[in-house]
Amino acid sequence: MSKIEVDKIDPQSGTALEVGTSGDTVTVPSGVGLTLTDSTLLLPTTINTDKIDPKSGTALEIGTSGDTITVPTGAGLTVTDEVKTNKISPATGTAFTLGDSGDTFTVPSGATISNLGTATGFGGNTPGFQAYLSASQTGITQNTWVKAEIDTEVYDSDGTYDNSSNYRFTPAVAGKYFVFGQIYFTSPGERFYDIYLSIYKNGSSLIEDTFDSTDSGNITQARSVFGIIDLDADDYVELYGKGVTTGSADVSFIGSSKYDTHFGGFKIG
Repeated sequence: MSKIEVDKIDPQSGTALEVGTSGDTVTVPSGVGLTLTDSTLLLPTTINTDKIDPKSGTALEIGTSGDTITVPTGAGLTVTDEVKTNKISPATGTAFTLGDSGDTFTVPSGATISNLGTATGFGGNTPGFQAYLSASQTGITQNTWVKAEIDTEVYDSDGTYDNSSNYRFTPAVAGKYFVFGQIYFTSPGERFYDIYLSIYKNGSSLIEDTFDSTDSGNITQARSVFGIIDLDADDYVELYGKGVTTGSADVSFIGSSKYDTHFGGFKIG
């Protein structure tokens, strides 16, 4: 007999009903629904299915307290919407990888990451750089703004400081940056009346330091300037100085080490 049509099947005795025997396949064909009016369905060890929907409502529970749900090696678990959990631990060992190369994980506004352990591998305050003048920059006309040609890098995290031609920092990443600089001025045989130091942004003076020596001060003088600057990815900053002497002698920026004339900056936000 190939087909039986019936509205109900009850067990001959007791409360258990068995459909088929070991090795049999019981098929619910495409387009046919299987509806359970009880809350429990005991299934075999392996189920092949493309989709599981909740019996009612929109919540689906897998397993009960104490159960372990395992995704075996080589199998992938894909979630296209939202996963809520109180803890994620590595399946084996002590290392846990989140995402793949090129992925971006966003912490939305109002959410907080709390770290109670040790965080490693983060970029920190980058992009950032520090460089110094390796040899004195001479022949500078007094009372003239001149760029300090800072040519030797101490570090340059992202390769965004130009130490060979324009002597400028172009961050390539927008943000707030702490930028600092020092110029060690000298003028052989003549003292300084005034010394000016400035961080330029996109070719214009932005943050300036002024030293006014009313008594015709020293023949050497180190001055520094620093501040927080908002930079777009393609903005750039440079270090400029100007010395006014008691006469007409040229001015020099002293350079030989990172403690003399230097320039640096790093991202803070």
